Amino acid sequence: MHLAKYIDHTNLKPDISKAQVDQLCREAAEHGFASVCIPPYYVKRAVEQLKESEVKVCTVIGFPMGYACTPAKVEEAKRAIDEGASELDMVINMAALKAGDLAYVKNDIESVTTYSHIKNVIVKIIIEIGLLTAEEVKIICAICEEVGVDYVKTSTGVIGRAVTLADIISLRKIVSIKTKIKASAGIKDPEFARDLVEAGADRIGTSSGVSIVATHEE
Repeated sequence: MHLAKYIDHTNLKPDISKAQVDQLCREAAEHGFASVCIPPYYVKRAVEQLKESEVKVCTVIGFPMGYACTPAKVEEAKRAIDEGASELDMVINMAALKAGDLAYVKNDIESVTTYSHIKNVIVKIIIEIGLLTAEEVKIICAICEEVGVDYVKTSTGVIGRAVTLADIISLRKIVSIKTKIKASAGIKDPEFARDLVEAGADRIGTSSGVSIVATHEE
């Protein structure tokens, strides 16, 4: 298994520097990762760094809490896309989901997804699985499928908990094959990454991509 092609090489720390963004991009290009995932502020820089590469530029929307209002998320998405992002990872409005306001949750996801898809940009919806009940996971996945998002993503890596193999196995049973799965948070070794892919993950979000690939290739 060539793990590199599954990896979103990630650094979303609030104090990330220009030099660290540049290094992330160099590493992603060198190893052939799927994308770099960086804060919105650095999208334009990452696009420039990767213009000769097939590596995609991904950024986050409503990160990490997800409770920004829908128009704010749409504006975030518009700016990121205008600056060259080709993939967006958006956090759901957890407060609205917990309140049972499913119409709001759907509109929130659909507003960003519809605009992004018009621009041929991939959307991954972060559900923060560790904070949801089993029933809530089914509800949010059903909304994501109805809207037509590209991926359901397990976690932000900031709140909640790390992803587990059981999470991916469960999600793969819930969503249809048309909806892909991104596993993230706490993925640091190649064995775990490989197990997640074999269980049904289509992408791996990790800040340990270089060490995962290096160890895997030994």
